[in-house]
Amino acid sequence: MMSYHEPALLSETLNGLITDTNGTYVDVTFGGGGHSKAILAKLSSQGTLFAFDQDEDVRNHLPQDSRFNFIDSNFRFMKNHLRMQGVHLVNGILADLGVSFHQFDTAERGFSIRFDGPLDMRMGSSVELTAADVLNTYEEEELARMFYFYGELKNSRKIAYKIVSQRKTKKLETIAELLELVEGLYPQNQKNKFLARLFQAIRIEVNDEIAALKAMLNQSVDLLSTGGRLAVISYHSLEDRLVKNFMKTGNMKGDLEKDFYGNPLVPFKLVTRKPIAPSDEEINRNSRARSAKLRVAERI
Repeated sequence: MMSYHEPALLSETLNGLITDTNGTYVDVTFGGGGHSKAILAKLSSQGTLFAFDQDEDVRNHLPQDSRFNFIDSNFRFMKNHLRMQGVHLVNGILADLGVSFHQFDTAERGFSIRFDGPLDMRMGSSVELTAADVLNTYEEEELARMFYFYGELKNSRKIAYKIVSQRKTKKLETIAELLELVEGLYPQNQKNKFLARLFQAIRIEVNDEIAALKAMLNQSVDLLSTGGRLAVISYHSLEDRLVKNFMKTGNMKGDLEKDFYGNPLVPFKLVTRKPIAPSDEEINRNSRARSAKLRVAERI
């Protein structure tokens, strides 16, 4: 199971998340099951774990454990699914927002620049849009917006123009075609960073990841019992900024609201004042954890 996806910041996550070994916990990003398996190992026989994932491939890695309940769904529907299971309050919610090793390493999924394959990038087959759909049908302005906001690419308009110009003669269908098209739009010493941000932007759009994250964070307020913990591992600044703002203020913009007497109206207190980053030892062992940031907050 660990070879399928080695979880980042595992011990730090468990220490921040689990406050009651008899409690009910939710792993909204099951992936390869590394975090879920470790949570189950920490829980008592009375503990319960619910896990969400929309990727069909994860079903081969589900723990055979009576305390484990798998929900085949995007985590944006967390609250509704848990209510259907009769669960109204939980002790902890974990979100590891990274793409799994398996998804990166499966060429036909289209997540990695290391392999040629179709421009797919869907987290699950229920997702309607593929990366090819986005690149071949979005207006130039929409593409520029996507690259600027989701990839934080300053030359977003140039990228969008080049894609729209290319597809007039031939639609983009493969990763190799996209990589060839964007050559020359970045300095060679910035190649990997540029391509990572480019693919990140497309993947976020395809899977509507920001809207899903916002929905899950908002639902966590209603689902967490007093003293319950929210733990989120993010891998890029766009996600981390949303998580930081939400944990500090209870909203995505980071605007602190106060009551009539000037007391802050916040649903959480911070457990981690600053994000926890992986140690050098972990990065040496698992280079993909390099950009991981863990934030933990407690429901008050």
